[in-house]
Amino acid sequence: MTSPDVFNLLAGRAVVITGAGRGLGAAYARAIAEAGAAVVVNDIDVDEANEVAAAIVKAGGQAVAHPADITDWSQADALIERCVSEFGAIDGLVNNAGYFSLALPQDQQPDPLRRTIDVNLYGTAACGVLALRRMVDRGRGVVLNVTSGEQMGKTASAIYGASKAAVATLTYSWAEDMRGRGIRVNAISPNAHTRMATVYQEFVGGEAGGQNIGLAPEVNAPLVVYLLSDLSTAITGQVVRINGAELMLCTHPGILDPVLRRDTWTVDAIAEAFATDLAHRQQPAGVHRVRTEFLD
Repeated sequence: MTSPDVFNLLAGRAVVITGAGRGLGAAYARAIAEAGAAVVVNDIDVDEANEVAAAIVKAGGQAVAHPADITDWSQADALIERCVSEFGAIDGLVNNAGYFSLALPQDQQPDPLRRTIDVNLYGTAACGVLALRRMVDRGRGVVLNVTSGEQMGKTASAIYGASKAAVATLTYSWAEDMRGRGIRVNAISPNAHTRMATVYQEFVGGEAGGQNIGLAPEVNAPLVVYLLSDLSTAITGQVVRINGAELMLCTHPGILDPVLRRDTWTVDAIAEAFATDLAHRQQPAGVHRVRTEFLD
């Protein structure tokens, strides 16, 4: 149950949540409805979408189910339009739907590779641009994408991680595109014990340990409500990660200063640069933390 201090925080808003039939998406949908918004519960599973929407309505909230495959442009468009036709506008989109598969590069098969890209990147991009079209016309709105710590690089998850890194890039670019238009775009990087965690455990076996054990999807929901609300009007273009008791910002890709300069870069000159400077500044792969300092 959402704490009393957020009741009506999203009153009068209408929000689409993709992949909301269970897990994180369902937790987001319930929390957004409890904060006062009308929600469109999307999932490819008809029964699960209907069940979540019905539970929200039974609890006194506003919700409709709209099953759809977001990898189909026309279905994605109909999903966004359903929010407009049902509730008069679309104020928020939570791009939560995702597909998770694991494989070492030499074992990667084409079908899960394609499905991962189709759902995580194409589906997110389709719903995002279709929602942004309506938001630009109104001069207001919030798009909230969902990335993952896997985007930083983790064994056996290159394709999934690449799709989520692409979602982060969508976030950065859309935020710049929408500056000055009354529209904010951010992303969250959640952590919880869901079906994806179970798949990971089954893949790596004993090495998984207690992967995300005890982290319920609901612990991520307050961040979603906050980023959809007017409390976060100064925040855009950010990837925010929540990991149980930890809240953090993720770094953006950037150029590492100082850069090296010379009139012509030959093979020998590049080799010398790495031997004397760049080799010592290589960035570690995988999930790691970067310390930053506040600058005036």
